[in-house]
Amino acid sequence: MNSLTIAPRFNGPPGSANGGYAAGLLADAAPWEGPTTVRLQRPPPLAIPLALDVGTEEVLLSLDGETIARARPGDLAHAMTWEPVTVEAAEEAEWRYRGLHDHPFPSCFVCGPDRAVGDGLRIFAGEVAPDLVAGRWHTHGPMSVPITWAALDCTSAWSCDLAGRPMVLGEMTARIDELPTPETTYVVMGRHLHTEGRKTWTASALLSAEGEVLGQAEHLWISITL
Repeated sequence: MNSLTIAPRFNGPPGSANGGYAAGLLADAAPWEGPTTVRLQRPPPLAIPLALDVGTEEVLLSLDGETIARARPGDLAHAMTWEPVTVEAAEEAEWRYRGLHDHPFPSCFVCGPDRAVGDGLRIFAGEVAPDLVAGRWHTHGPMSVPITWAALDCTSAWSCDLAGRPMVLGEMTARIDELPTPETTYVVMGRHLHTEGRKTWTASALLSAEGEVLGQAEHLWISITL
């Protein structure tokens, strides 16, 4: 049994971790190859030592015996089928990013406009087509699996009406083929798949400036009341 502590910098909603970052921590610890599915069973707390139990077929994150998240080998059902967006088109789409003026979690590590350059990721994905958004990601500092999972997380939520219908991550499946490098510009795309009641399903992809797919993810979001 190991332990880990999520630093306050990596928040999503105030007081809890960014869901993609927390899920990426479990994926990074997993001993298997290929996609990983992580289900978040409660908001991951910040600045508190958490127990990490790594098994051959499951990774558990818990606090005082209560499971916070669990990871297992996964499958990506919705491979990227949409056309890649160029860096220039992603830059133009950022002007349509809804979170610039109406954000339920403006201090979010990934998409919060209140975060400074080099602190948060500042991925501002705007609409490029119905149910499809894209934004640039300028990387700073060392890259990691959890940070890359985080980038693939929030972006897809903005393919829906996140400002008018706040959501938190319930489950995420991702595959990272190549980690980003520092001081480089990438494109992150997000797609709305469908919504049923309080649940919304999305997909996302991380692309190089040349359009090469470096990572993909799928998500289940749960709407909440603030």
